[in-house]
Amino acid sequence: MRRISTFLITAVAATTAWFLSAGPALAYPPTPPSASTAATELASLTVKAEGSMTGYSRDLFPHWIIQSGTCDTREEVLKRDGTGVTVDSSCHPTAGKWYSVYDSTWITDSSGIDIDHIVPLAEAWKSGANAWTTAKRQEFANNLTISQLIAVSASSNRSKGDSDPSAWKPPNTSVHCIYAREWIWVKYTYKLSLQSAEKTALQQMLGTC
Repeated sequence: MRRISTFLITAVAATTAWFLSAGPALAYPPTPPSASTAATELASLTVKAEGSMTGYSRDLFPHWIIQSGTCDTREEVLKRDGTGVTVDSSCHPTAGKWYSVYDSTWITDSSGIDIDHIVPLAEAWKSGANAWTTAKRQEFANNLTISQLIAVSASSNRSKGDSDPSAWKPPNTSVHCIYAREWIWVKYTYKLSLQSAEKTALQQMLGTC
C-alpha cells in the first residue's frame, strides 16, 4: 500500500502534464500555462515574416553551461527527465532510462538522447534573438525554469531540426496540446515573433487540448 500511495502522490505532484498526457516518466519540463492562457499569450505575439539566418551560429548561444557542481545543462536535463538515473563524479549518466514523448520510445543509453530546445536556436534567431546580447542567448539556450529543454530520442530531435510547428509536430499526436503550450510559453517569455503559418499551426494544436 505504501508503494502505491507513494506512486499516486508522485504522479499528482510531479510537473507532469507530460506524465498525464504523454507517457510514464515522472518528471519533465516545468508545466506550461493552461491552454486558455496559452491562447491569450499567442494572441499577444507579433506576427511577421521570419528574419534572415545571416550571421547565425549555434556558438552564439553558449551551451551547455555548468548548472550545479560538475553537472552541465544537458546532464541536469538527463537527470530530471530520466527514470533511475545514476551519474559518476563527472555527472555523466551511468544508468537510467528515458521516455521520449515525441515518438513514444524508451531509451536506455544516454548517448541515444538529445536535449531538444522546444523553440530551436535557429528559430529564435529568426524571431528576434539575432538582436540579443550573448548573455541573453546563453540564458535562452540553458533555461531550466520554463519548458524550453526536454530529453528526447536523437532520431526525433534530428527529424525536427530547426522546424517550427507549421513544418514539424511530434509524431505522438497526444502531446500536441502541451507541445503547443510549451512553444508559446517560450516565445511569450522572450517576446519572440512568429510567422502566420506557425500561429495557425499552434492554434490548431491548442484545439486538441
